[in-house]
Amino acid sequence: MILEAPSSSRSLRSVDLDCDLTVVGGGLSGVCAAITAARTGLRVILVQDRPVLGGNASSEVRLWILGATSHMGNNNRWAREGGVIDEILVENMHRNPEGNALILDTILLEWVHREPNLTLLLNTAVHDLEKSDADTIRSVRAFCSQNSTAYTISSPLFCDASGDGIVGFLAGAAFRIGAEGRDEFGELFAPAEASSELLGHTIYFHSKDTGRPVRFTAPSFALSDITKIPRWRDFKAGESGCRLWWIEWGGALDTIHDSETIKWELWKVAYGVWDHIKNSGRFPEAETMTLEWVGTIPGKRESRRFEGDHILIQQDIVEQREHADAVSFGGWAIDLHPVEGVYSPLPGCTQWHSKGVYPIPWRTMYSRNINNLLLAGRIISASHVAFASTRVMATCAHSAQAVGMAAALCIEKKATPRDLLEPSLMAELRSRLIRSGQFIPGATHEDSADLAPSAVITASSELPLANLPPCGETLSLTESWAVMLPVTSGPMPKTTFLIDASENTTLVAELRISEKPDNHTPDVTLRSIEIPLAAGKQQSVELDFETAIEGTRFAFVCLLRNEALAVHLSDRRVSGVLALCQAGNKAVAKSNIQSPPPGIGIDTFEFWTPKRRPLGKNPALRISPPIRGFNAANLTNGFSRPTRASNAWVADFAHEQPVVRLQWDTPQTIATVELDFDTDFDHPMESVLMGHPERDMPFCVRNVRISASTDGAGNDSSATTAVASKTSAATRLVAEIIDNHQTRAVIRLESPIVTDCLELQLLAPSVDVPAALFAVRCYGPEA
Repeated sequence: MILEAPSSSRSLRSVDLDCDLTVVGGGLSGVCAAITAARTGLRVILVQDRPVLGGNASSEVRLWILGATSHMGNNNRWAREGGVIDEILVENMHRNPEGNALILDTILLEWVHREPNLTLLLNTAVHDLEKSDADTIRSVRAFCSQNSTAYTISSPLFCDASGDGIVGFLAGAAFRIGAEGRDEFGELFAPAEASSELLGHTIYFHSKDTGRPVRFTAPSFALSDITKIPRWRDFKAGESGCRLWWIEWGGALDTIHDSETIKWELWKVAYGVWDHIKNSGRFPEAETMTLEWVGTIPGKRESRRFEGDHILIQQDIVEQREHADAVSFGGWAIDLHPVEGVYSPLPGCTQWHSKGVYPIPWRTMYSRNINNLLLAGRIISASHVAFASTRVMATCAHSAQAVGMAAALCIEKKATPRDLLEPSLMAELRSRLIRSGQFIPGATHEDSADLAPSAVITASSELPLANLPPCGETLSLTESWAVMLPVTSGPMPKTTFLIDASENTTLVAELRISEKPDNHTPDVTLRSIEIPLAAGKQQSVELDFETAIEGTRFAFVCLLRNEALAVHLSDRRVSGVLALCQAGNKAVAKSNIQSPPPGIGIDTFEFWTPKRRPLGKNPALRISPPIRGFNAANLTNGFSRPTRASNAWVADFAHEQPVVRLQWDTPQTIATVELDFDTDFDHPMESVLMGHPERDMPFCVRNVRISASTDGAGNDSSATTAVASKTSAATRLVAEIIDNHQTRAVIRLESPIVTDCLELQLLAPSVDVPAALFAVRCYGPEA
């Protein structure tokens, strides 16, 4: 029993903590920055003011995680973000294809909890800080409402991933709010004059069918006149969650200090919409439906944007400008919303895409005037127009991983964030990021510590892409279709399709490429040919474009729309080969051609997009001569996804258990083996609501046996992602990966081995998908 005498005042319980990096904000950006830094050995404290992690992706808001893939609705092929955010999305797909936001909460908590160098403070809000001088933060002060404890957290580096930028604001970091005028940066899509307009907040709701009649009485504060929402006719009884992203408001207010006011207005709208669905008489199908969940906090889109040494602008995105300090990338559309939100008569958004992904430079990720302040999430240094693209969660998380890795390099080299612009330090940062799974447009993995490039790498088979046999299905050419093929310099191979014609007609085929080799927008037509066809089934139609291809790139063999024709399909799928449809995705584009008004600095081009599995099958196809771009040399070319080439080693379809062999001239001491698998970077893996028909990607190799030719210093080896195995007389099985579904396997051996040869035996995912691998890296004990 505790008895306390009266007192004039009391102090809160206080705890002083210190670490190498303090990350404030536990949304996806803060989570990915903290995990990335902790894995390098930094002591990290992650401060989150909510009871769960994930921010807008969490069960408190329930927005799906998206980035450059844009629902597969743009031309950014294989553009899902890599690194920690990829691990989370792949794991969520594996455990939670139904898209339950509560399951995603557990994955985020697990990913943070399992890092020994990472301390998590939930329900803890930063409210003050102390500086050691005008330009340097010494510590932040925070309060946890659940344990009534005041924390003082000291560290040499701070990362503000709080969304509204509380640390940057308190520290005096330069920031801006609102839209820049057109003349400030020459952004043609910006308003003529600077304004205070912002993107607003959103609150979602979920409903379910109970199977019996359910009454609903609206609260007194609910919107009573649904016609005050100009788009009120767009509401549907079965539509809920983030499909109602356009229930948005607050862009004309102070989205920080007026946030509670905005929340009440959004509650008014949400309950008013449900009252309309239940009680207007327009939705008889809603009789048995009940309101299951309404968000208690709004999902925020925009507030402060802090200034770094570079402010990303519209031209960086549309022109895909290169930056020597690029450490991340984006690819979501420039996506702006009317300031009146749900009460506006205008469409809920205006989305303008670039022709490919764009690099994001390091200079946008630290404060220009606070020496030890790193920026992550939607607050990075960008104009209002550029922010409209960089703000989405997967892009924010991917850039935040660069912040976490940069923090480690700063601590190691006793450098400031700005110091990392020095070319050798930037090269080191980029190399470490790519090794961890980060994708940086145009950048390859170059690491002198990696032993794999010095080996002679051979494989028991390499795919000559010559034939994708028919499966019995056909696809009517009610839309134009294309197949993307990774080709090299020289004559374009002949392609033969199997086609049914319902009447005498003409097939129009085109050979296209992208103007920029790393893009996947087929905006250059090399040749068009017309082939008369008589009515008949299963006609072999050879396309010989008699055209030379310049450089390594993807070629698009296009069969233009003709409803009298149907092309035969194949069940076979290959890493780096895709079938595309010339069609838009209404979720992210108004039509199948982006046609902006003149004078806004946006390109006009066609959308060619894949269909989601189980659709999207490749056409049955014969190729002569075969495409031979799937060789074992790709395993050390520095890319771990298709870019201008497939970049994958792919085995022959006939080889169920192919072997990749690394042979060195002299014995090597190996402590770590890293493998990069194909988890289909073209798949967005939306985290909630959507629902997906598959848990694991069909291209991903699940089982690998790793053997060494000689005994090393240790006995059996094992790894976090590997299973210890017995030895044999001739070769020693040092590790075995079983039931893999992740993109990256990092196999850390308990004891280093000494060998001049490693063999990887892979099991093909299925009879219709051959074994494939993007990269193998080998490191000694010190790497």
